[in-house]
This record gives sequence, structure tokens and C-alpha cells, in this order.
Amino acid sequence: MTAINAAASVLDQQIAVVRGFSRFYTRLVGLLNEGILKSEYSLTEVRILYELAHREGLSASDLVRDLGLDAGYLSRVLKRFEERGLLSRTPAPQDARQTTLALTAAGRKAFRPLDRASRDEIAQMLQALAAPERDRLVKSMLAIERLLGDHAEPAVPYVLRPLQSGDIGWITHRQGVLYNQEYGWDETFEALVAQILAKFVEEFDPRRERAWVAEREGEVVGSVFMVKESDTVAKLRLLYVEPSARGLGIGRRLVDECIAYARARGYRRMVLWTNDVLASARRIYQAAGFQLVEQENHHSFGKDLVGQNWALDL
Repeated sequence: MTAINAAASVLDQQIAVVRGFSRFYTRLVGLLNEGILKSEYSLTEVRILYELAHREGLSASDLVRDLGLDAGYLSRVLKRFEERGLLSRTPAPQDARQTTLALTAAGRKAFRPLDRASRDEIAQMLQALAAPERDRLVKSMLAIERLLGDHAEPAVPYVLRPLQSGDIGWITHRQGVLYNQEYGWDETFEALVAQILAKFVEEFDPRRERAWVAEREGEVVGSVFMVKESDTVAKLRLLYVEPSARGLGIGRRLVDECIAYARARGYRRMVLWTNDVLASARRIYQAAGFQLVEQENHHSFGKDLVGQNWALDL
């Protein structure tokens, strides 16, 4: 099979998975909304009421765009709402030719039991899952929305936190996978990462060493470790950032945290070892003030590489 045919085959399989998920989720949403649809409102009408209840300053064109509705159908629904006293229209402040829509007190009263029924249905579904499964489900949904949506990045796109149980294994796994995908490194690199992190845990000195984990929407997206090389020298180890989170300044922030911590603990110098193919990481080190001390050719992880030692006087 050629590379083109193989890629097409993978794409066909992915398409089938997405279509299957779409059918499953459509059925699921239908089941979740059976209780709501026993009311006098259709599912689409409930969606319109939800938007009006949770957003201010909406126009009909906003609803057409955001809900993917036919303009004529929406106009008829809004007219029915208005006739029943559920909806009010006022001229838009910025343009009197435009109309702003809002629920009346009667409209909000009509919406409350529908909203409560929806919440109760979803709560029942989630409570049938164990806590880790609920967490995995919510994270997966956030990932789908982020990847397929057009929403702006959150104001605080990530947080830094200390090491937690489960991080060591996950970071080892992700570094092994990413360096294989991006640089073709074999499993001996993953073994090295495992050795370094096992030693970090076993010999951890909380007064002189630390790890930082970057987390975004509940997912680990980067990390770095700072270990004691000697009483005066700290060593930065295993900096990495997930591809999905690159461009947010996480790598530079992790390095800056290491430097600030080392200075606060009285270290006089920070060192690190890397390879010249890791261009993005090298640019971060250079921007932080690290200087190349020496380099040498070596064959590791199934590749011919150029190892580099960098240092920063603190």
C-alpha cells in the first residue's frame, strides 16, 4: 500500500468514527430532551429560549447565525413568543433600525422548569458514571469544542501547578510519544525519561528541587523539572510543551519559573543538556540568557545527534 493510499485509508476510518459519534450523540440528545419535549415547546424553541435567558443584547440575526436556524422559521417562532407575552423587542442602542430581543418576566418563568428539567436529565446521566469517568467525559467534550469551535482563547489559557500523583507516568508517556512523532527517537529515550523522573521522585529534596506542570482545561500540556546538581548548581531537566498548547508562552514561563526558584534558593548557576535539533527549546534557553558551553556528536535514541550543554550564571 502506498503512503497516499494508507493516508486515505486512515482518513476514511476517522470519518467513520466521527459519523458514528454524530449518530450516537444525536440519539443521546434526543433521549435527554424527551422530558423537555413533553412540554408544549419544541427542542428548537427551547434552544431559542435558552439563548435569550442567558445572553443579553441578542438580535434575530445573532440567533440565526449561532443556532443555524432558517430566518423565516425563527421569525415565526419569535412572533409566537411575542404574542404569548414571553418576548419583548426594543430598538438596539447602537442602531435604532436593529431590534434587541429579551425575555419578559413571563418568558423567564416559562423557561425555568425547562432549564431545570434539562439540568436534572444531564445530572442523572453524569451520576451514573464514576468520578474519574465524569472527569474524562467533560475533558473530552471541552477538547471537541476547542478543536472544532471558533471560540477565542480564554483570558488565562493555562495554569501552573505542582507535581501530582499520576504525572510522572503521564509525562514519561507523552515525551516518549512526542519525541518519536516529531524526531523519530526510539523507545530508549522514553526509558531515559523514566529513569530521570524515577530518580527525581526517589531523591527529591523539597528545599532545593521542584517540578512545574502546566495544565490547560484539566489536561497536562507541559512540564519542567529543576534538580540539585551541587550546592551551587541547579539543573533544568525535561522541558516539554504539548503541540496543542504551543504559542501560549508556556515553555518560556516554565524556564522562567526554574530560574526564579533557583535564585531564591541561592544557586549560583543553572545548567541543562539538550540536542541541537530541539530548535524551539534552544531559542527559549537563549532568550533566557543561557550560553552554549560545549557540544559533541553522539548516537542516541536511534539517531545521530549533537548534544549541547548550556549554562546560565544566576
